[in-house]
Amino acid sequence: MLNRFLMLQVFVVLGLGMSTQSISAEDSPNFIIIYADDLGYGDLSCYGNPTIRTPHLDQMADEGIRFTQFYSASSVCTPSRAALMTGRLPVRSGMCSDKRRVLFPDSGGGIPEEEVTLAEALREQGYKTACFGKWHLGHLPQFLPVNNGFDTYFGIPYSNDMDRENSEGPKGRAAFLNPKSEYWNVPIIKDLEVVERPADQTTITRRYTEHAVEFIKDRGDQPFFIYLPHSLPHVPLFRGEEFEDVSARGLYGDVIEEIDWSVGQILDTLRAEGIDKNTCVFFSSDNGPWLTYDEHGGTAGLLKEGKGATWEGGMREPGIAWWPGKIPAGQVTLELASTMDLYTTFIELSGGTIPQDRVVDGLNISPVLFGEGPSPRDTMFYYRGTELMAVRSGPWKAHFFTQTSYVKGSNVRNEHDPPLLYHLDHDPSERFNLNEKHPEVLKSILDVVAKHRADLVVAESQLEIPLQGK
Repeated sequence: MLNRFLMLQVFVVLGLGMSTQSISAEDSPNFIIIYADDLGYGDLSCYGNPTIRTPHLDQMADEGIRFTQFYSASSVCTPSRAALMTGRLPVRSGMCSDKRRVLFPDSGGGIPEEEVTLAEALREQGYKTACFGKWHLGHLPQFLPVNNGFDTYFGIPYSNDMDRENSEGPKGRAAFLNPKSEYWNVPIIKDLEVVERPADQTTITRRYTEHAVEFIKDRGDQPFFIYLPHSLPHVPLFRGEEFEDVSARGLYGDVIEEIDWSVGQILDTLRAEGIDKNTCVFFSSDNGPWLTYDEHGGTAGLLKEGKGATWEGGMREPGIAWWPGKIPAGQVTLELASTMDLYTTFIELSGGTIPQDRVVDGLNISPVLFGEGPSPRDTMFYYRGTELMAVRSGPWKAHFFTQTSYVKGSNVRNEHDPPLLYHLDHDPSERFNLNEKHPEVLKSILDVVAKHRADLVVAESQLEIPLQGK
């Protein structure tokens, strides 16, 4: 197998969609993706939350565009992040599993060498690249950000509730109800070196933010890409001292309001540096809220279910894009879009081209961002592991299988024949099954499924590879 460096050179020589042209910061836009962890569709005030204040995200939406039908490619962490970084459904890259839903500290797999990440594609275009936050695409050196297109990295390699075996504190949920950083032996990694263990999670949002701000100020004369995937509001919940008891929503609200502060710091820095009009910032989340943690989890608003499920609450997310002077202010769009589309959109806006030797599921949503036309996306595939659970086509969604999120009975999968059918524009809460009234819609969706499966190659799962010696 070719290593990643050689593959990138092959793309260039054979014209397979990569470019080595260097572009100055004046010629090419900067990109920042701010990615929350387990944030629900209804957790921001600009998405209807009555008690969590998010003034910076609200302003970002007021000055840009807010999506009401924006999707992650999965309802759990690892596959959703893989899709964002590769523009591909996780089933194509092997970053999903029917046995283990995400990567763990005892996992031996990670993002495959042959995948071309967004960071790699942008770096080929002359971009400086940085990742500050939760990675969760493999914790071994070959899988970490600096070996996957990023010039620098500071963050945790997997979820903040992992590494409990040799840690202090009470067992089970008691540790989550009154969390302390030392209860979880999660490391902070700088590039390839562990620099802190256990991570002080009370300062982690602030430190991710400070690294991002410093990177912007020290950017030099190259365009840049920053990936800022926050560790929170994934449980256990932590916030800095200055955000203790500031939210009417309690601890969970404190955490969200600190993330909102972080967004404000990024936007303020871009303005102060005079590069706000040449920088596209996009905010979203990897999947829906972790409902089983009660007040320590968020809300999907009027959407059904949450993290772990392929109902709307598991995969429909906030999506806010900001680019002063480029994205018209005050847009609220019903157009369909996905995190995978950021891959294609940003590469093409950078002057690059998409790899042509593989199926890329991301589409260029520039027409929506710039107020110039509709989204090219009219379909979403809802996978749980390698199982296609549901499909959205236009406003219609058909469920072939349903399964609850992380609650009692979540191991029970119900098959539906005929599939359940919902009109999401009329019924975003998925309450009214219309399959008997619209058999023609089901037939059309089944045609979409047949076309999708015709060229689908299910990759070997990376999540089922054990850590050597385990």
